[in-house]
Amino acid sequence: MSWFNPYGLGVILLLMIPNVIYFAKTHETPLYRNPFLERAENVGRFSCFGFMIFNPPFTWFGFFFESALQVYLIVNGCLLALYLAIWAILFRNNTLFRAVAMSVIPSVLFLFSGIMLLSVPLILGALVFAPCHILISVKNVKR
Repeated sequence: MSWFNPYGLGVILLLMIPNVIYFAKTHETPLYRNPFLERAENVGRFSCFGFMIFNPPFTWFGFFFESALQVYLIVNGCLLALYLAIWAILFRNNTLFRAVAMSVIPSVLFLFSGIMLLSVPLILGALVFAPCHILISVKNVKR
């Protein structure tokens, strides 16, 4: 893998499909508003999206063991399958479990990918995204 990660692009596309469908069908807007958290979440989100797809030179070091690509693909595939299954099963249920699952799974996916690729910006983006996304998701359910 070089500066472009086709696997990361596939992960992002598959991760976004349910989100696009959900917002197209529900037109739901978040009830909980916190401008600082929302900005931090978006910075983290778009950092993760970008650094899952593009590997800027000198910011990532690649897989650090022989079968790391296979582990990367299997774990990300399992996380995506779990994400899509939970989304499909709980599409209409606005529960705390769904909110936590739908925010923790992509957070873990981004952090795991960053660690496997030894991508410093992806790890940092995931560390910003995860707490903000999880907190906002939980607060929206409680309202």
